[in-house]
Amino acid sequence: MKEWWVQVGLLSVPLLAVYLHIPPPRLSPALLSWKASGAFFTYKHQSIFYRDSTGAVGSSDVVILLHGFPTSSYDWSKIWEGLTQRFHRVIALDFVGFGFSDKPRPHHYSIFEQASIVERLVRHLSLHHQRINLLSHDYGDTVAQELLHRLLVWLLHVHRIMGYCLCNNGLLFSILQYINQRKKHRDRWVGALMSTSVPLHLIYGPLDPVNPHPEFLQLYKKVLPMSTVSVLDDHISHYPQLEDPTGFLNAYLNFINSF
Repeated sequence: MKEWWVQVGLLSVPLLAVYLHIPPPRLSPALLSWKASGAFFTYKHQSIFYRDSTGAVGSSDVVILLHGFPTSSYDWSKIWEGLTQRFHRVIALDFVGFGFSDKPRPHHYSIFEQASIVERLVRHLSLHHQRINLLSHDYGDTVAQELLHRLLVWLLHVHRIMGYCLCNNGLLFSILQYINQRKKHRDRWVGALMSTSVPLHLIYGPLDPVNPHPEFLQLYKKVLPMSTVSVLDDHISHYPQLEDPTGFLNAYLNFINSF
């Protein structure tokens, strides 16, 4: 009898071949509309999808939305219109490896690369001297933390991050390298939050299985006592912007309007 690992290997090869050749699913009308209203820019030969909507007249404020794992910019669809009523520009992108952006393989996906892609988008849209707010979720939280670290080190003369709000900050594919990256660079990214003078806010769904209540909230407040917090209804979980868009939007706008 062959060794078990040989049998597993022989079975895995055809399954992997089938997986790699599965055609992508057909897009829903909502996703087709989302894609049609966006555009693409190039980062190191990679095509990156983004949306950029002009909103409130009389405001110069910009908000950049950073999505989580394993989703896309469409996570922000339910609060998009509400944000355009407050901000002059509402911008979101699909990180490389996600959504409508390129998914190169093999590829070393990293938080550092994703942060550089956001910086390139800022330059692409000529937002260097604009008032920029970051609103992030899950995987996007770590990208935002890297951006805050760079701001502390050398970006002060390039653009200003005015406010940073994260929601349900969560700690198969090479994209999952980010979990190990979080552990390896914890001091760098948590340190950025602890050292920044940028206003911080957390919007939290207490039913989140990734960040269980109340332990996560207690630790967050201990590490970042300067941050304000909004706790949504008890039934809200890991995707508060989708599960409770009205409550989420109100919590975020209250934070933005407080400074």
